[in-house]
Amino acid sequence: MRSDELDYELPPELIAQRPADRRDESRLLVYERASGAVRHRRFLELPGELHHGELVVVNDTRVVPGRIRARRASGGDAEVLLLEPLPERGEWEALARPSRRLRPGERVGAAELVEALGAGRWRVRLEGAPAGELPLPPYITEPLGDAERYQTVYAREQGSAAAPTAGLHFTRELLARLDVERVTLHVGLDTFRPVSAELVAEHQLHSERYEVEAQAWQRIRAAERVLTVGTTTVRVLESLARGAPLTGRTSLFVLPGFEFRRVDALLTNFHLPRSTLLALVMAFAGIEETRELYRLAIAERYRFYSFGDAMLVL
Repeated sequence: MRSDELDYELPPELIAQRPADRRDESRLLVYERASGAVRHRRFLELPGELHHGELVVVNDTRVVPGRIRARRASGGDAEVLLLEPLPERGEWEALARPSRRLRPGERVGAAELVEALGAGRWRVRLEGAPAGELPLPPYITEPLGDAERYQTVYAREQGSAAAPTAGLHFTRELLARLDVERVTLHVGLDTFRPVSAELVAEHQLHSERYEVEAQAWQRIRAAERVLTVGTTTVRVLESLARGAPLTGRTSLFVLPGFEFRRVDALLTNFHLPRSTLLALVMAFAGIEETRELYRLAIAERYRFYSFGDAMLVL
């Protein structure tokens, strides 16, 4: 697959800058793979689209308040973005900028720069627990009034640099109407890194940490049908379906031609062009089918990206 096959034109005004007033009031584009049928629904109508006792599997990771901004002692602004904790107590892998001007031993707020790792990444030492800002994606330029709106209502263990955004649409009331199971995958910044290689398969996908309880995997493995909420959940389930351990890291790269072994339906948001997430959706729904669904979503003025609307592929 060529990276230009992941391109599409999106009017800038369709990039959602704020969440819907109520989580489950967002729109839901429903696509049935078997029949080709398309329906336009509201997210709160999701249970009415599930007719086969689907087990709904969510990713319960919580976003780290890991964006630390500060004024350098020498003048000028600096920023550290925590990516994931390292084995050494109190140390994190992070992105820091302006990386070339920073030096080991320098402090950016509560973070002390320890060692440059290359490509803008640093090993940093943190005083106490992360207490910065939530790292909103770069395409969201408006401030977020309520930080909890960039967390799912079922978020549990802190560890992600970005939210598993398909889950942002759920309310507790809606979850109570579904049969739900949890897994955990801590989302890294590859979510926002565009595919730069000419061939998508040559793109380097960084691994991400995950953990699944044995009882949860037993339920998921035995379920007649599984609806995965988000592309991160897909990567966990399909890794386990290939014999991966219940705790570890996954670098599973899902491209068109992939054989899905445990995902029967997919709930996802509308993704960035040239993203590995869009490639995953194309692998599940079909390349041309996904392009047509995106053209339809644009024509129907759906809202895109993290705070946008959702798509259900059955």
